[in-house]
Amino acid sequence: MGLLSGKTALITGASRGIGKAIAHRFATEGADIAITNIVDDEEFRNTIKELEDLGVKARGYVSNAASFEDSQRVAGDVVRDFGRIDILVNNAGITRDTLLMRMTEDQWDTVIAVNLKSVFNLTKAVLQTMLKQRSGSIVNMSSVVGVSGNAGQSNYSASKAGILGFTKSVAKEVGSRNIRCNAIAPGFILTEMTEKLPEDVKKEWAEKIPLKRGGTPEDVADTALYLASDLSSYVTGQTIHVCGGMLT
Repeated sequence: MGLLSGKTALITGASRGIGKAIAHRFATEGADIAITNIVDDEEFRNTIKELEDLGVKARGYVSNAASFEDSQRVAGDVVRDFGRIDILVNNAGITRDTLLMRMTEDQWDTVIAVNLKSVFNLTKAVLQTMLKQRSGSIVNMSSVVGVSGNAGQSNYSASKAGILGFTKSVAKEVGSRNIRCNAIAPGFILTEMTEKLPEDVKKEWAEKIPLKRGGTPEDVADTALYLASDLSSYVTGQTIHVCGGMLT
């Protein structure tokens, strides 16, 4: 359909899982793709090759999204290599799950830095380009636990809740320049990480979901495509739950 033809998308943490699915979905709709990863490994290089095979321009950038300096550098490199940035997907994220009484300061700080500070870093880094263009779509990856909370994930939940407040504030700041900022809150998504869970645990999760199944990275990618494209040209400051009705 070419919903993103002529556009350039920057996606963080896109060598696997949800980020990779978004990169593939955007590429099939004609977007040129810039992806980041914290290391230059085989998985990262394979993803770049897969995107190129879809017929679009694709490049990878090794970067620590939690670093302000790295984020500024990557944004500059992408503008240099592609000429513009139309879409930013802040997807990079980690978990360091444990009960608060056992959580270390490092476990707290690391999750906040990678999950929340990275969103500030990259959004600020691309904003000047988007303001000059007077257009852009920013998609931030939150989580249902940023809304509901979850035992053993106070650091992760706090980081994802922070993204929601950030998203609403940025939407109000830059809406007059035709720049939109929205968030996606995935629920139980079947990725490499969740696939490692015991079958009985996955079944228990599915039973709590009205649609009676876990989501796929492609389910999230389709929602990201909607928010990145002109189909959502009058949508900003919103959080879309992709959770099969889990929080209904």
